[in-house]
Amino acid sequence: MALSVKAEERDGWTVLQVSGEMDISSSPGVRQRVHDAAAEGRRSIVLDLSGVRFCDSSGVGVLIAARRLMRSCAGRLRLILSAQGAVDGSHVNRVLAALGVRRLFEVYSDQTAAVDEEAQPLTA
Repeated sequence: MALSVKAEERDGWTVLQVSGEMDISSSPGVRQRVHDAAAEGRRSIVLDLSGVRFCDSSGVGVLIAARRLMRSCAGRLRLILSAQGAVDGSHVNRVLAALGVRRLFEVYSDQTAAVDEEAQPLTA
């Protein structure tokens, strides 16, 4: 399944909706979209990964690099791992948890929660 990344602006946040597979050949596209958004001055980014069906270590590396980039420019990064809010069933959530890096990310149940300044992230 090919990877696609669609961008939209929502309540001051840049939402990058990612779907498909994040692997060694496709994950650089996600990295580039995050870099482009940061270079354009966007400091609040949501990566909606609810449509990602597979994520390997290169995809995890992209997520960690995106977190590092946003922190370095005083920005914010939030993740959505499952459209239904059931992050335990999300492949990406399981991979992040297995690698011990899930706690590094602010995870929200859906786009509405992710762009809400009052919403609290889901617990790991």
